Amino acid sequence: MENKTYETILGRRSIRSFQPRQVEEGALEAVLQAGLYAPCGHGSQLVTLVAVQDPAVRARLSAMNAAILGTDNDPYYGAPTIVVVLSSPERPTWVEDGSCALTVMMEAAHALGLGSCWIHRARQMFDSPEGKALLQAWGVPEDMRGVGALSLGYPAGAAPKAPARKPGRVFRV
Repeated sequence: MENKTYETILGRRSIRSFQPRQVEEGALEAVLQAGLYAPCGHGSQLVTLVAVQDPAVRARLSAMNAAILGTDNDPYYGAPTIVVVLSSPERPTWVEDGSCALTVMMEAAHALGLGSCWIHRARQMFDSPEGKALLQAWGVPEDMRGVGALSLGYPAGAAPKAPARKPGRVFRV
């Protein structure tokens, strides 16, 4: 099958090494726009995206995430941009809604020549007093819950090859 969208889906890989140059504004805007168009329960549009490019704020997020992970390493793999995905627990599908936004943004990033990687522990980060203070400083409602974050930037090298798909995972009834 020859189809650009399908090729993008099959070709996307998690990138864990980034160039230091910042993501261009047009590319960032396109990735964020894609996230806003991700599917969500009942069309609620209760997902919030926070694009972090300020080096000091990025370093703070890295330190918070690393502390939860129990490491001194940068959990965001040196990506110059972090996109925090938050969602309102007002919908029972808040985790799924945020997960759809993360997935769509990863596909959009790949289509635009950017690399990305889904990073966990956003829930723990933004449920903490420090995380709540960041939400308040950003003007984001405190009841928003962290779903995940996206490391975003220009890949520092070639994307890894996809491993063979494990058999026996599709059933037709």
